[in-house]
Amino acid sequence: MSSHHIVRDDQEPALIIANGAACQPELLGQLLEWSPLVIVLDSAIERVMELDIKVDVLLGDFDRDFNPEKYQTTQFPIEIIHTPDQNKTDLEKAFDYLISRNIPAVNVVWATGKRADHTITNITNITRYRDLLKIVILDDHSKVFLLPKKFEKWYPAHTPISLIPIGHVTGIHSSNLFYPLQDDTLTIGYRTGSSNHVTQDGIVTIEHEEGDLLLMECID
Repeated sequence: MSSHHIVRDDQEPALIIANGAACQPELLGQLLEWSPLVIVLDSAIERVMELDIKVDVLLGDFDRDFNPEKYQTTQFPIEIIHTPDQNKTDLEKAFDYLISRNIPAVNVVWATGKRADHTITNITNITRYRDLLKIVILDDHSKVFLLPKKFEKWYPAHTPISLIPIGHVTGIHSSNLFYPLQDDTLTIGYRTGSSNHVTQDGIVTIEHEEGDLLLMECID
């Protein structure tokens, strides 16, 4: 797999490679091509090395008899950041690192699949970074991101879209969705907007008044 060091523009999203299920090489390659910075979390570096990817930052608590120092040579130059704080996940620590670098956006792969608790935590924790970092989580079947109070985007007809509330979300309005929402309320565990789809080619508009609402662009 080719290196990402073709483009170096910090306005492009960084890339975090977490430690969940791997995505297809095609998706990873597309993201690497435009990423100014690649961060790998903890022992995921062992799988990443097999893909011939140049890593900029290796970050984690390194708590499983894992020695990161051996990558100082094979991945030189590389920044190794030991983050032993157990009050945050490695992914959250990577978000904090990007914020400290004033990098405005990030794509995240390998953050879903494998353990369900890790998947749920990784997806829901992006809400706390609403005003600090633009985060998109991707895998082979979904693209997940937090919606602003008003969202507009062009989609082709029949694109599967799910709206998932984190907690309680009120005052939801939509246009160009097959199951329209008109001043609706969604609550996790009770009513969500799963498995909707775009009615026709064109702009989809989604607005909400209060709460944290995730949009998932899905691929069956």
